[in-house]
Amino acid sequence: MTDPIQPSRDIAQLLDIMSALRAPETGCPWDIVQTFETIKPYTIEEAYEVADAIERADMDDLCEELGDLLLQVVFHARMAEEAGAFDFGNVVEAVTAKMIRRHPHVFARSAADTPDAVKIQWDTIKQAEKAERRARRLRRGLADDATGFLDGVQRHQPALSEALKLQQRAANVGFDWAEPAPILDKIEEEIGELREALHSGDRSKVADELGDLVFALVNLGRHTGTDPEMALRGTNTKFRRRFRHIETELQTSGETLEAATLNRMEALWQDAKAIERALAGPA
Repeated sequence: MTDPIQPSRDIAQLLDIMSALRAPETGCPWDIVQTFETIKPYTIEEAYEVADAIERADMDDLCEELGDLLLQVVFHARMAEEAGAFDFGNVVEAVTAKMIRRHPHVFARSAADTPDAVKIQWDTIKQAEKAERRARRLRRGLADDATGFLDGVQRHQPALSEALKLQQRAANVGFDWAEPAPILDKIEEEIGELREALHSGDRSKVADELGDLVFALVNLGRHTGTDPEMALRGTNTKFRRRFRHIETELQTSGETLEAATLNRMEALWQDAKAIERALAGPA
């Protein structure tokens, strides 16, 4: 009988664990049948859980969630190794090579000695990398649809993040507002168009105009230095907290959410806001 496997700080132990989980005859039935597509949602979920731990400043949770995210990398690398595509060592080698290549001001002689200069240098190197990647795809006979200026912005990411990156990229060639004030006018314009769409009853128009409004709000966030994804996550947290106050107060009064009127819940919502303002103190 072999000794039971033990936790370790060595990444090799994690690789061995994943190899054992994926072993066709002796591994875990669930892990064995997973594919890149079935694991993909978990990878995205783990990244969000890392962000959540950071927002809550919970270092214990952050440590655990980073481990879960690392496991996703190991999982994908193992499946790729089984397919004969690449292994975990290739992943590590690729990212270390990229970091060395993109930081010549750290690992080689470079004139980039300010944050702005480093950003310009980083973008230049990234463009060269994308050109090389495109050439490799063509040599392998793969389709290359990335021909437009915005095609470098990946579609497979949260829509708010994609909108932000599209706007940032367009701004690089001057397609941008000069200041936040005109964006507020654009938001009001989009609200008017959304009202018209709602009045028409055309659901496709409503969806189109709602998307335009959200896109304009993302642009306002970008101009004010506010990440729209993080802003919305903050609002989600606030909504949870205030709704929990409604629920607690109703339970204390022997009431239920289902039976409470909208006016009753709105009054409790305003109570929650007042409590938050009082706890925050004078502005």
